[in-house]
Amino acid sequence: MLSLSALVLAALFVPFVWKKVEEELELFLFVCGAAAVSVSKIWSAHLVWEALKEPLLISSAVLVLGLLFKRFGAGLPGWVHRLEEKTGPKWFLFLFVLVLGITSSIITAIIAALIGAEVIKSLRLSDKQKIRLTVYLCFAIGLGAVLTPVGEPLSTIVIARLRGEPYHAGFFFLLNRVGIWVLPGLLLFAAWAARLGQAALSDGKRSASTETYATVWGRAGKVYLFVAALILLGEGLKPLAQRTIGQLSAEALYWINTLSAVLDNATLASIEIHSSLAADTLVFLLVSLVLAGGLLIPGNIPNIICSSKLDIKSRDWARAALPIGLGCMIIYFFALLLLY
Repeated sequence: MLSLSALVLAALFVPFVWKKVEEELELFLFVCGAAAVSVSKIWSAHLVWEALKEPLLISSAVLVLGLLFKRFGAGLPGWVHRLEEKTGPKWFLFLFVLVLGITSSIITAIIAALIGAEVIKSLRLSDKQKIRLTVYLCFAIGLGAVLTPVGEPLSTIVIARLRGEPYHAGFFFLLNRVGIWVLPGLLLFAAWAARLGQAALSDGKRSASTETYATVWGRAGKVYLFVAALILLGEGLKPLAQRTIGQLSAEALYWINTLSAVLDNATLASIEIHSSLAADTLVFLLVSLVLAGGLLIPGNIPNIICSSKLDIKSRDWARAALPIGLGCMIIYFFALLLLY
C-alpha cells in the first residue's frame, strides 16, 4: 500500500518539478503504470493484451483525423471566419464550447476534442488564451460526454454496472440523473470562453499546415502510449483504491475522486459504481469524477488529445485548470449537500 501510494504521488507531482519528465510525460506514466502492476503482482497475458488493444481506437482516430486535417484542413480558417462574422467573437466562442460539449455525448469525446483542437489552432489568440480556451473546452466535453453511454468510457461503464435492479439503466439514464447538473456547468464554461473573445479571432486566410506527416504519426504514437500507461496505472492501483474507497461516505468519495486527475475516471468508476448505491450517492460520485477529470492532462481523453495537438505542457495545463476546476468542485459540492 505504501509503494502504491508513493506511485500516486509521483504521478501527480513529479511532472511539475522535473522538466524532462514533463516533456516525456507519456513514457513516465507508462513506467509508473508498469511499476504499479509489478507492485500489485497482477501481470497477466490478459492485462498486456488490454494495454495493447484498448489504445488502438483512440490513437487510430487521432491519426486518421490528423491526416485528414493535414490534407484538407487549409480551408478551416475560412469556415471559422465566416461563422465568427455572423455571430461575433464572443458568441462564436460561447457556441463553440457549448455545442461541442453537448454533442460530445453523440459524436464521442474523442471526435469532439479533435475538432475542437483544430479550431483552436486556427484562432488568433495568445498562447495563454489558447490554453485557457482548451481547458474550458475539455471540461465542457467531459461534462457533456457523460450524458450517454456512447460519449466516453466512464458513461459506458456506469450504464453497464446499473443495467439491472434497481436502476434498469438505459440509454437516457445518465441524462435523466445528472443532466440537471451538467447543463449549468456547460453554460458556465461556455461563458468563460466567451470572455476571451474581445477582438476578432480569425482573418479567414487559408494557411498551409506547419505539421509534417511524421508529426501526425508521432502524436498518434504518443496518445497510444498515454492510454496504455493509464490502463496499466489504473489496474495496478486498484488494490489501493479497493482498500480505501469501500469504507468512505459519499462526501469523502467526492474529494477522493480528485484522483481521477491522474487516473482515468473510468477506472475509478469501475471500482465505485455498483447497483447497491443510493441515488444521491451516485450523483455525488459522477459529478466529482467528471469535474476532477479536467484538473490535469491524464484525467480525461479530451485533455490528452488537445494537449498533444496544441503542445500544452503539464504545468501550463494545471495553472489554468486547477483554480477553476477546484472552484467548480467546491460549488457543486455544497449545491449537492444542499439538495441531498
